[in-house]
Amino acid sequence: MKISTKSQYGLRAMSYLTKNYEKENVSSLNEIAKAESIPADYLEKIMGDLRNNDLVKSKKGAGGGYILAKSPKKINVKDIIDAVGEMEGLVDCLKEGKKKCKHEKNCVVKVVWEELEDSLYATLKSIKLSDLDH
Repeated sequence: MKISTKSQYGLRAMSYLTKNYEKENVSSLNEIAKAESIPADYLEKIMGDLRNNDLVKSKKGAGGGYILAKSPKKINVKDIIDAVGEMEGLVDCLKEGKKKCKHEKNCVVKVVWEELEDSLYATLKSIKLSDLDH
């Protein structure tokens, strides 16, 4: 499985916001982009996805920017990856909406891919923003 750049940037931006959560400080888009070396126009789209999924709140105007919408203890890595829409199955036969494989009825290895994917998702769910070293 390859983690997309969008997912990596989303996680880095959220990790950055975690640093200011306790102080209730708002971070501007440009501040986050500069600190995390993320193109600002791309980050703006990512932050919109995170806002639409209730992971960040935005404040407009002078002194505006972004802040986590809830505690870093309540946000896991899978939440972030799901919010930016960049998670696909490990193999084509596990992807939703994909045409079924001609070997599916007699496939003896599909269970391996299912267990691996379930384990990966469980791991991503178990890692909270608060677990990351800030």
